[in-house]
Amino acid sequence: VRLARSSRQTRRLGLPKQAAPCSGGLRKKEIMGQLTTHVLDTSAGRPGNGIAWTLYRLEDGHSLLCNGITNDDGRNHGPILSGEAFMAGTYELHFEVGDYFRRNDITLGTPAFLDTVVLRFGIQDPGEHYHVPLLVSPYGYSTYRGS
Repeated sequence: VRLARSSRQTRRLGLPKQAAPCSGGLRKKEIMGQLTTHVLDTSAGRPGNGIAWTLYRLEDGHSLLCNGITNDDGRNHGPILSGEAFMAGTYELHFEVGDYFRRNDITLGTPAFLDTVVLRFGIQDPGEHYHVPLLVSPYGYSTYRGS
């Protein structure tokens, strides 16, 4: 998973270094089931680029799987999770939207109404594609299972 176009982009955005991908190393043609995401800033009508995210599997607590940063289109450059790592279970995606809004000169209260958005969802069939988009503004968000 390529999380930022370059290390220069990561430094420019003031984002943390990226963790290893958790896609299992499969090529696109070989991928059966996979997890993808997309962030849209509904307050500005544009993709949420440079938003740090972290993926956890919930088994006896939170198991950190991987993290990354959305690209200029508000997506990852590939699946967040696929291959052998993609299995049935309950997951959480944490999105650091407060940092994104602050970088875009949006004044947030203290504490911010939304700082980290947590989406908890289940994977029933690891052979399917699960797309979990986040539509977000400083004061609200929504999600759904996309395609």
